[in-house]
Formats: sequence, C-alpha cells, structure tokens
Amino acid sequence: MKRKARWSRSVRLGLVAALSTMRRRLDQVGCCSCLRAERNAQHLPAHRYCAADALLSPRLTVAPLAVLSFFMCWQPAFAENAEQGASRTGAPVQNAFDLDPFSGPRAVSTILRDDREEKADLLNLNVLKAWEGWKAGIAESTGLSFGGDYFAVGFAATDSLGDDTSASGVARFFGSWALLNRGAANTGSLEFKIENRHAYTDIPPSAFGVEVGFVGTPEPVFNNDGFRATTFYWKQDFADDRAVLRVGFLDMKEYFDGYALASPWTGFLNLAFTVGSNTMIVLPDAALGAMFGGYLTDNIYAAASIMDAGYQPTNMFDGFDTFFGDFNTFKTAEIGITGGGKRFLFDNAHIAVWQTDESDVSGVQSGWGVNVSVSRVVADHWLPFLRAAWAHEGGGLYERSVSGGFGYQNKPGGNQLGVGLNWGRPNSDTFGVDLNDQWISEVYYRVQLTENIQITPNLQIVVNPALNPADALALFGLRARVTF
Repeated sequence: MKRKARWSRSVRLGLVAALSTMRRRLDQVGCCSCLRAERNAQHLPAHRYCAADALLSPRLTVAPLAVLSFFMCWQPAFAENAEQGASRTGAPVQNAFDLDPFSGPRAVSTILRDDREEKADLLNLNVLKAWEGWKAGIAESTGLSFGGDYFAVGFAATDSLGDDTSASGVARFFGSWALLNRGAANTGSLEFKIENRHAYTDIPPSAFGVEVGFVGTPEPVFNNDGFRATTFYWKQDFADDRAVLRVGFLDMKEYFDGYALASPWTGFLNLAFTVGSNTMIVLPDAALGAMFGGYLTDNIYAAASIMDAGYQPTNMFDGFDTFFGDFNTFKTAEIGITGGGKRFLFDNAHIAVWQTDESDVSGVQSGWGVNVSVSRVVADHWLPFLRAAWAHEGGGLYERSVSGGFGYQNKPGGNQLGVGLNWGRPNSDTFGVDLNDQWISEVYYRVQLTENIQITPNLQIVVNPALNPADALALFGLRARVTF
C-alpha cells in the first residue's frame, strides 16, 4: 500500500513550480495544459517530465469492456416515461429522458429545449411568462430560438494549501437559427453561444483543486476568461435526422464521451464525472473544425471529428490562421450502442478515443487516450453509470480514472440527485513526480425553485488528496442558475 510520500527538497520545488504553472493555466482557460514550455523556461530537470510509460492494467481494461459487452446484449426494454413534459408556451416537448441524437446536455438545442419544458418547481412561479411567449413568437415566425442564463458558483474547503474559498460567475447568450427545412426533417441551422466568465475571488473554481491540494478541479468551466466564444457553427441533419454534420467553431463536449449527467452546468460539478473523467485537460471549444456522426443501425452509432488544437476562445477567429497555418489538430472518434432515437445519452454505452498534436499557441501537449462509458435508465427514474479512462501524455490531470454512480429524478423538470465516486491516478508526465492515487466523491441535489431558478447544493470529499498532507478534505459548494 502506498504511503504519503516524504518528498525531497528538490522534488518539492519542482512540484511547486509545476503547480504554479498549472494554476495559471487553469485560471486562464479553465484547464491546465502543457508544462513543457515552463520546464524549459525554468530549467527544471528534463527527466522529471519524461513520458509516462506505464500501460493500463489488464484488469482495468477488461472490467469496463465486460460491462460494455453485457450492456450490448440487453434489449432496450425501458418503457417511455408516461409523464410527458409540457412547454410553458403550450407546445409539447420531450420528457426528461428524450434528447436529440448527437446533442449532449451542453448543446444549444438541448439547453433551449430543456428551458422550454414546464418545470415541476417548488414555488410554482414563472415571472417571465410574457417574455417566453414573445420569444416563442419570434421562433415561430423566423426560426430563431434564443435564450440566456446567469450562473454563480462558490466553494469553501475544510483544508487548503492556500485560499480556502473560491467563487465566480458566468453569463451566457445562446441561440439556434433554423434556416433550412425549418420544422421538417434534415434541418440546417446556425448554432452559437457566447459567454462572459468572471471570478469573484482571487482563485476561480477551475483552479481551486490545485489551490486546496488535490489533483482535479471542482468546477472546470468557471474561470476568469472574460468575454469569450464557445460555439459558432453550421449544423446539418441528414438521412431523416439519423446523421449530423457540424462545421465551424465547435465545442467537442457537445458530442464526445457524453452521458446525461456530464454537464458541469447542470449535472455533476467535478471534472472527474464529466467528459474525459479527469484524464483529458484538452477539451476544445471555439475550435475551428468539423464533426460527422450517424446511426449505423437502429442502435449502433459512430462519430468522428477534427479541430484546431491551437484554439483560443477569447480570440476565436484567429483559428483560421492556426488551423490552416499550423495544422496542429485534435481528433476524436467514438462508437457506441444506444436505446435508439432520443435516448442517446441515457441508454448508452460507448468507447471513445482522442489524439492531440502539440500546439505552442494554446500550450496543448501532444497525447492520446481512451474513454469507456456505460449508462442505462432503470425503473424510469434511476440512471446508474460506470466510466473509465486512460491517457498517454496530453497534459491531463489523471493517467487512469474509474468513476461510478447514479442520478435520480422523480419527474421531468423536477429536482435531481446525483451521487458519484471516482478513483484516479495522477499523471506523472504532467506533474513530474509519482503522486499517490486519490479518491473523489460527489453528491449534488439540484432544486428547481421556480420555472427560471435552480439552486444546487454540492458536497465533494477528497480522500488521500495527492497534493495535500491531509488524509481527507471536503468542499462545500453551491451553484445557482437563472434563465431568461
């Protein structure tokens, strides 16, 4: 059994330098990336930043694949939830277990559809009913659907190497403009999302994990970027909506390695339970590229994408120069099985791979990895999941990760409970030393207070934090969302 390492002074100084660099990266872009440039600049020993040579153990590989194979033998038997949601503007919408294929919880079309759904809110109050009716009229007459929201997130830690509190906010404006085949199959639409991300404290939540002393981030998207873009692309459905093409400035988290609870905006907060399971620190958004995916059969799908590894969300259109000039790219591929139709993210099992080139522009380090995920609705309201990931280099926080847990939602538009447990091995190539394995658990309860207000208390417990001598620490968090 590993014990807490007593590091030598030279190793500790090297680790402090790496952590300082990582915190700057997290503060700037919401995730850490390549430390190689800083190693050269600080003249740190090269051997401590060599590539990690350890391969994923057979047990860690076989277990999720066995579960995946078992899942593939199941016949989709989950009956449609009889409780159908209703639009606040009167039109029927899908229930909580209906999402369009290849549009994850972060996609604009998904956000707009969920926001239109009649909520089972505690106060039964909607002060924006007239505003929503006006927006619905605009969408009906022009095909332009749009919305906005404001988030605030705060954390307090029981133990920290530095600051013990962190908070920030994000304002978003997003829309989807159906310009081709509106209201019919094979729609073509312009999708866009812009944001302002701002910290309330010196350390934003995206960098708070390193600040308190664990490998990870309690909320990856809440940083201090200021004004930035996330998406601006053309989305074209094909083959009676069984396939889709996206071309433009993409957010790969909309379609890659997804499941229903993966969004840190509305689901789990910690990066360990979102896309990449903490092994991917390169999660491009506002990146010039293309994605194509479709159903191979009624239940089997495949998707692939390529985009600019030199992405710059605060200077999105510079992507034309970096993509066509440097052509350092980030690639993804995914194949999976699903319950079919609109249960894409709920009854879903997939294997996803990624590879990235090095980019001096964004600081991205070259690397590649594999993600495996299984989730399935049980008894209409429960969503258990099991996920695993492995990475070779790439600047990620973990090189191996396994997560499991469940979500529970009693009715569409109602409160939601999420419980998760993660084991992770820190990436020795990123940190330059072999750190101890660590465990992260998270519990959140999303309360639908009114039609337009959500409050989500959150508790994260880190056992054996890799960067802190404490045996365990806890983070108490609160996320709030107001839609308009």
